[in-house]
Parts: sequence; C-alpha cells; structure tokens
Amino acid sequence: MAAAALTLPLLGAAPPAVPPDAVPSGGTPLQKAFSAAAAAYEVPRSVLLGVSYLQSRWDTHGGAPSVTGGYGPMHLTDARAALAATTHHDEGAEDPRGDDARPALRPKARVPRTGSLPDRLATLPRAAELTGLSAERLRDDPAANVAGGAALLAEAQRELGGTPSEDPADWYGAVARFSGADDTASAAAYADEVYEVLRAGAHRVTDTGEPVALTARPELAPDRSALPGTGPRAASAGPATTPECPATVSCEWIPAPYEEFGDGDYGNHDLSDRPVSQPVRYIVVHDTEGAWEGVLDMVQDPTYVSWHYSLRSTDGHIAQHVRVKDVAWHAGNWYVNAGSVGLEHEGFLAEPDAWYTEAMYRSSARLVRYLAGKYDIPLDRQHILGHDTVPGPTAATLPGMHTDPGPYWDWAHYFELLGSPLKATAGKNGGLVTIRPDYATHGPVFTGCGTAGGPCAAHGSSAVRLYTDHDEKSALIRDVGLGSDPTTGVNDLSSRVSTGQQYAVAGRWGDWTAIWYLGQKAWFRNPKGRPTAVPAAGLVVTPRKGLDSVPVYGRAYPEKAAYPEGVPVQDVSPLPYTLLKGQRYVTGGEVPGEYLYAVTFDRSSHQVVRGEERYYQIQFGHRVAFVRAADVTVRRV
Repeated sequence: MAAAALTLPLLGAAPPAVPPDAVPSGGTPLQKAFSAAAAAYEVPRSVLLGVSYLQSRWDTHGGAPSVTGGYGPMHLTDARAALAATTHHDEGAEDPRGDDARPALRPKARVPRTGSLPDRLATLPRAAELTGLSAERLRDDPAANVAGGAALLAEAQRELGGTPSEDPADWYGAVARFSGADDTASAAAYADEVYEVLRAGAHRVTDTGEPVALTARPELAPDRSALPGTGPRAASAGPATTPECPATVSCEWIPAPYEEFGDGDYGNHDLSDRPVSQPVRYIVVHDTEGAWEGVLDMVQDPTYVSWHYSLRSTDGHIAQHVRVKDVAWHAGNWYVNAGSVGLEHEGFLAEPDAWYTEAMYRSSARLVRYLAGKYDIPLDRQHILGHDTVPGPTAATLPGMHTDPGPYWDWAHYFELLGSPLKATAGKNGGLVTIRPDYATHGPVFTGCGTAGGPCAAHGSSAVRLYTDHDEKSALIRDVGLGSDPTTGVNDLSSRVSTGQQYAVAGRWGDWTAIWYLGQKAWFRNPKGRPTAVPAAGLVVTPRKGLDSVPVYGRAYPEKAAYPEGVPVQDVSPLPYTLLKGQRYVTGGEVPGEYLYAVTFDRSSHQVVRGEERYYQIQFGHRVAFVRAADVTVRRV
C-alpha cells in the first residue's frame, strides 16, 4: 500500500475514517500500525499496546477468531459471525461424578445457547462505524484492526468526558470501558491488569515474526476517577454472596443449586467441609465447549453437573458457583472430585484457531495462585491437572473420559503466569525430562476438527506425539485401556504427552528420546536445536525388589477393612495396565487411601472413610494414576 498521512481526529466529534491506504513509516508493519492509530485517534501508544497485549499478546492469529469471536491484535469482537461457524465438541460418555456408590450421572448433552449477544461481543461492527473500514478488513488486516481498537478507546474517552491526553494515566476509565464489562468491578479489574502490563513493560516476537516492545513505566499511577461510569450495575456484595477469589480479579457469586428433585435425586453438587474434612489436592482446568451465557444457564440447573468457577474469555471475569469447601461434579473421577477445585474456561477444544485471550489466562493464573497458596497445592502438572489428565476410575470408564482443554491450551505460558516456569532442573543427561516444546513453533498435525471432522488448522500446541521407535514412520504408541488403534485425532490421547508433564528417560537415539509410558517404551523427537523436552530431576517409583510388575489404579481408595457398617465397600480394581520391573515413573507424592461417602441430600450420613493403605500418584501415561506404596520403591534421579 502507498504511504499516506493520517488526519488527527477531534475527541469532541465523531472520529474520522482511516484512509484505506494509510501506512505509517518507521518500524515493523505492526509497530507502524500502533504508531499510526495512536496518532490518528490521539490515544497514547503505550495504552494501545497495553490493551492489545492483554487481549492477544499482539498476535494476529492469521485473522482467525478467538473463542468469543474476537479478531486481531485488539480482539475486536464479531461473535455472531464467529460462533455461527463453531462446532460443539462432544467428548464422550463420562460420568462427571464418577462415584460407583451412585447410579451414573448422564445429563443430556446440550449445546450452550448463544441468545442475544451483549455489547462486549459486538465491538467490531462498532469499530467499522467509527473508522469507515469494512468488517472484513477489520478482521483480516492487523493495521486496520489496531485502528479500530484505537477508535473504540477514543470514543470511550469522549463518552466519559475525557479530553485528548498524552499521559497514559488519564486513560484508565476508557480502558475499563473498552473491556465491555457490565459492572464496575469487572471493568476495574480489566483496567488494573492493563496498567500492570504498562508498569511492567513487555516485549516479544509475535506470531507473524515481528518484534514488539512496550517500555516499562513502573511509576505509572492511573487516574481512576472516571471508573463509576463504566458499567450499568455494581457487583454483588455481602457475606452470603462474596466469592472466594483474590482481590486482583473481578469475581462474582452465581450459585449452582443444591436442590432435591424427582424421587430421591438431588443436584448438582455435594455439601462438604473441606479442607477440614479432607484436603484440597488438585485444581482441574476445563474448557466450556460453549459460550458464557449458555454455560451459566447450565451450571444453574440442578439436574446438570457443576464446577467451582467459570472464566470469561473477553475480559477474564470470574463467576464462582460452588464453595471450595463443597464438592462439585466435574472431573469424572470421584476421588479427584472429592479433593479438587474445577475451573471452566470459555473455549472449544477442537477449534485450534479459537484462541484464548491473555486476559483469561492471566485471570485464571491469579485465581490458581490464590487457591494453591490457600490450600497448599503444588504448582506442577500432577496437581494442576487438565481434565484430560484425570484418570478413569475403572477400566470400563477409560474410553469415555473427557479430553479438554486439549492440545491448544498453552501450558508453558500458563505456568509462567503462575510464577512457576517450566525449565530445566538437571544436566543434559538427566534421568527425567519435562515436556517443553516451543508452543508457537511446535505444531503436530491433528485431525477431527470442524463439522466434517477433517484436518485441524495448523497451530501451536502443547502436545508432543509418541512413537514405538525412533522414527516418525513407526507406529504410534497404543493405549490398551482405550481398546482402539491410535490416531492423530484431536481427542485421542493414546500417544501424546503434554507440556509440563515429567517422565523417566528410557533411552536416547540421536535426536530422539524414549520415556516410560503406559508400561512401554515410547519415543519422541527431541532435537538439540529445537528441543521438545528439557532435563529434569525428581522422585520416581519402581517395583519393589522381588516384584516383576505392580498393578496401576485410577483412584486411591481405602482397603475393605476400613469401611464402617452402613458404607458400601468400594472396589479397588486395577486398570488394564502394569508397571513392570525396571521401569520408572515420576511421582507427584504420597496420598492416603480415602473415600468420601456422600450419596444423599441430607448430609447426616456423609463421612470420609480412611484406611491404612497408602498410594503414590504417578505420571503413568497422558493421565496420572496411582500405585500402592507397599508395591513400589521411591528414589531420586
């Protein structure tokens, strides 16, 4: 495009259209776009960069929409067009409760409704009106997209009575308004996160290979006086409605119902007294497979399932539904449910281009750090679980277990935000490895996306594929528990590992590394110049002396003798795997044999059964598993 000057708008009037061929001079194309849009709409360049970073980390995603229909570096939303093309993902026949003492819970599968769209999901059409650019160009052209975001910020500043200012401190209210939040607390939390970015600064190479930098301003103190005008409602408050969240996020209480219905049925969670009754050991990361409003409808249905928190993509807003002391029905394994907190993130597993926003990643990380600190939960992949790493409780349940959040969740970035980055902890020939591909450039091929279940779009991924030999032409690793041949399907976990998971090294061959996985040796490409794993050290278990193999379990239940009268004994049935002599598996620590008996609406019969049996949790395959402590020896490698 030919270079042209941009006419500066007047904040007191409607902003002018951006000339279609305007390309500012100096810097990379994206840097030019930020400079030009900042000048054209009299928005401080740093504010524009900060907002864009919180939305997209300055990535363009090739023009593909986010999980809520947001496009480009500024995440301009056109959700009606984007959601119309989204395929709902049905993961399988998992019983979300996973408790053998009760009939399987099989809620009817539903696609969360879209309904009427709030303003926060239609910012792109408004940006088109303000700039005079077409919706198509705002979706596909990063420079136009940045201009659209600048126009929206300028409009927000004007509506709040502000005037043009070069000082980023004067734009707090406009940034809060840009979030689209419908309450002041959510808008303020969003603006606070943007200003945290401005104070800390940022720099990275975007998905188009362009370096972008934002200079740190640690002294920056925003003017919050415009905040009261950012939303039509105030967040609820009071002892009965106060959510359990850190002060640094926007969080509201939208309760899941604890109600009786039908003949002895009740839903959609169990009352408890954690951590007094039993520890909170895990946090489980899910994706919603639906849009925000519809997901909230479902969790408020007593006949449906439940989880503790939902997180919104556009601004990172959080809704809590179940108190942490209580047990939600979310993970498909009662042992895990009884000791976990479930987080649902607005998103879609089989839509690789439906990217998650930085706002949601950061809000989720703040919540997880808060919960982990409060309940002493280790920040590692054996305690911060994906739903896809929760084990099937019995052999029969293995094929139906859910697979979210899937291979496109950026675990490496998530753990950076958690303050526990995944890095090498041993020398180059360490006995363990931590899976750690470069998310942006590592893109294994997946199938099973879209309405036809065809090839998934090329995309960065946290997943690394496993083979039976050090050759990509060799067969994929087979998971005998699934009873099917391995594939490259986006929901097929049989032959892949995920970022942050740790395994014992079983061999090396050139650019290939072998690990112990599901009782067999599994190979993955790990070239020195572009590693997909880093060396690690830690504790492993191996069969104790005299045992050729030991059974593997999907839950750590107590022995038969521990059950009191009136509580049915729960089988401790092994999964169809064995841990063989000479093999080693990384352990996440020792856990007790424990079972929460809670099958009635009346809590008087609820109790926690504890036995003498102890277990070690291990990273056995893609999912974690358990082995009896009496069967194994633990040592450091």
